[in-house]
Amino acid sequence: MLTWIVSGFDTSDIVVLTLFAGGAIVFVFMKLLNQKPAVNRYSPTVTSVTPSTVVPSKLNQSFIDRMKNEGRQVLIMYGSQTGTAEEMSGRLAKDLSRYSKKAVVVDPEDIDCEDLNRLSEVEDALLVLCIATYGEGDPTDNAVTLVEYLNGGDCDLSGVRFAVFGLGNKTYEHFNEIGKQMDKQLEKLGAKRIFQLGLGDDDANLEEDFMIWREAFLPKVAEEFGWELNTEAETMRQYQLEPVEEGKALFRGEFGRLGAYERPRPPFDAKNPYLARVVVNDELHTDQSDRSCRHIEFSVEGSRIRYEAGDHLAVFPTNDSSLVDRLIEILDFEPDRAFRLVNVDEDASKRHPFPCPTTFRTALSHYVDICAPVKSHVLKAISEYCSDEGEKEYLNMVSTANEAGLKEYARYIVKERRSVVDVLTDHKSCKPPIEYLLELLPRLQARYYSIASCPRINEEKIAICAVVTKYSIGDRLINGVCTTYLLNQLVESKSPIFVRKSTMRLPHRTTTQVIMIGPGTGFAPFRGFLQDRQFHKTAGKEVGAMHLYYGCRHPDHDYIYRDEIAKFHEDRVLTHLECAFSRAQEKKIYVQDRLWDTRDRVWEAINSGAHVYICGDARNMARDVQATLQKIFREIGGKSENEAVAYFKDMEKTKRYQADVWS
Repeated sequence: MLTWIVSGFDTSDIVVLTLFAGGAIVFVFMKLLNQKPAVNRYSPTVTSVTPSTVVPSKLNQSFIDRMKNEGRQVLIMYGSQTGTAEEMSGRLAKDLSRYSKKAVVVDPEDIDCEDLNRLSEVEDALLVLCIATYGEGDPTDNAVTLVEYLNGGDCDLSGVRFAVFGLGNKTYEHFNEIGKQMDKQLEKLGAKRIFQLGLGDDDANLEEDFMIWREAFLPKVAEEFGWELNTEAETMRQYQLEPVEEGKALFRGEFGRLGAYERPRPPFDAKNPYLARVVVNDELHTDQSDRSCRHIEFSVEGSRIRYEAGDHLAVFPTNDSSLVDRLIEILDFEPDRAFRLVNVDEDASKRHPFPCPTTFRTALSHYVDICAPVKSHVLKAISEYCSDEGEKEYLNMVSTANEAGLKEYARYIVKERRSVVDVLTDHKSCKPPIEYLLELLPRLQARYYSIASCPRINEEKIAICAVVTKYSIGDRLINGVCTTYLLNQLVESKSPIFVRKSTMRLPHRTTTQVIMIGPGTGFAPFRGFLQDRQFHKTAGKEVGAMHLYYGCRHPDHDYIYRDEIAKFHEDRVLTHLECAFSRAQEKKIYVQDRLWDTRDRVWEAINSGAHVYICGDARNMARDVQATLQKIFREIGGKSENEAVAYFKDMEKTKRYQADVWS
C-alpha cells in the first residue's frame, strides 16, 4: 500500500512534503512552549458575522438554549448556495407567525452542529430543513458540516418531529440528492416525519413546487401541534422603518462591515467580498456575432486570495440603474433618504434584512433583487396596496396556490419573466411603501463563473469569461443582471468578488492524459488547465496528452480564445483538438458527435487511465456526452450495458470523470 502511494509522487514532491512535515513539527513544538490565549482577528467566526444584522448578545448562545429560553419550538435550518433556500426559510418562519409561533432560523455554518443532539430537550421540537443540492449531488458550501454530522449517525433526535423541503434541478443526474438523503437520515436518527418530503425543481417551476408544499405543510403542522390561526398576524410586518440621523455612517454596498472596501481584511468570502480592480474587459466574439462574450480579468494583488485552475469566481453585481430609477419614479419616494429596517422580534438573531443603515437607492442597487421573477408571497403582499379592485383581485389570484392561480403564475410571471418592476408597471394603482417592498424582496446574490486562468501564470490576476444575457419577450428587453453589469465595467473600475473552491482538479501526475469537453464558455476552466500544463512543460516536466472537444456556433463568430487554442496546439501542450461548429454547415455538429467520431482514441485514452472533464450546459450537452461515453464503453470497450454504466459510475467515484455544469 505504501509503495503504491509513494509511486504517485516524484522526487520534488517528496522533498516538499518532507520540508512541510518538518516545519509543522517545529511549529507545534514552538506553540507548546509559548502557549497562551490568543485572538485570531481573521477567524471565520469573526468575519462571518455581520454586525449590522446580528444581535451581539446571541452570538455565544447555543440555538438550543435560545429555543428553550425564548419558548421557540421550531428550528429551521437551510442549505443554500444562491440564497433561495435561505429566502424560503425566512418565508416559512414568517408563515409560522400566523399561528403566533416564532421560529429560530439557522445557517448551519454559524453554529456547532453537535448541539442538534440536544434538540430533544426542547418541548415539542420541530426541525424543518430547506436544503439545496449543489453540483453533482453535493451539499451546499454552508451545509457540508451539517450533512456530514447527521450522516455520521451520532445524533439522537428521538422525540423530535421534522419536515424537509429539497431544492434541486432535474437536469442534473443526482436530482435533490441531499434533500432525499436528509429526509431518510433524520428518520434513522429517531426523528418523526411530520410531513412528506418536498422536491423543488428549478428547471421547471421551483416557486410553484414550494407554494404547493407550503400550503399543505402549514395546516398539517398546525393540526399536529394543535396550533390556532391568528388572523391578525396575517398583516404583521417583520421589520419596522427607522429614520437615521444626518451624518451617520452608512453602508454603501458593503456586506460585512462599514468601510470594508476601504479597509479590506482577509479572508474574503460571501460575507466579506474583496473589491477587486478590473484590469481587462475585452470582447471575445467577432463583429459577425449577434451576441457578446466578455473576457474579464480582476487584480487580486495584495489580497491574499489564492485559487487553483478549476475554481469558481463569485461576482456581486449591481442592479441596472435605469431599473432602480423606474422604481423610484413608480413609487415616488426620496431615494437618498437614510434609514434602517429593524426586526420587530427583539429576540431575533437577524436584526436587519440587509446591511443597515443605508439609503433606499443603495438598498435597491446592491442588496435586493429587483430583476428576478417576482415570488408569489410578494404578489400577495403588494396586492393589498392596489387602489383598483380589479388589479388587487388579479394579483391576489396569481399568488394563490390553487389550479387557476398556479397556472396564471406560471404564464404571467415564470414564462414571461416578470420582475417586480414589470408588475408595478402593469398595475399602476399598486403603490406599496418602499420599506415594505425592501422587506419582501429577496437578497441580490453573487453569480459564479468558472475561472479561466491558472495561478502558475499570474497568481495576482483572475480571469473569467461570460456570454452577455440579452433577449426579448414581447416588447420587453430582458438583460442578465450580472453579465450586463460586467459588460459595463470599465477598466480600473472595481467589483466585489471572492473565490469558491471547486472539486474539479487536474490529476496530480502531470503525465496523466486528460479529455476536456467544453462548448462555449465551458472552455473557461480548460484554459486554466492548458496554462497549467504549459507551465510544467516549459519547466521541463513531462506532460500527458490533452484532448480538447471544443464547441461553438461558427468559427468566424464565436470561437473564443481561438488564437490561444491554436498556440497551445502548435506547442503540443494540446495534443488533440476536435472542434464542433453547430451552425457552420447544413448539419449541426456537437461535441458528442466529435467524441463518437474519435471513439477509438477516446476509449484507448480512458482505458489507459485518462481523466475526463466536462463543463457547460447540463440540460442537453452533459447528458448527451454521458450517453456517448457509455456507448463508447459498450461498442469499443466491449462492455455490456450494465458494465458500461458501472464503469462510468466508477469513473465518477474515483474522480476520473468530473463535471462543472449548469442549467
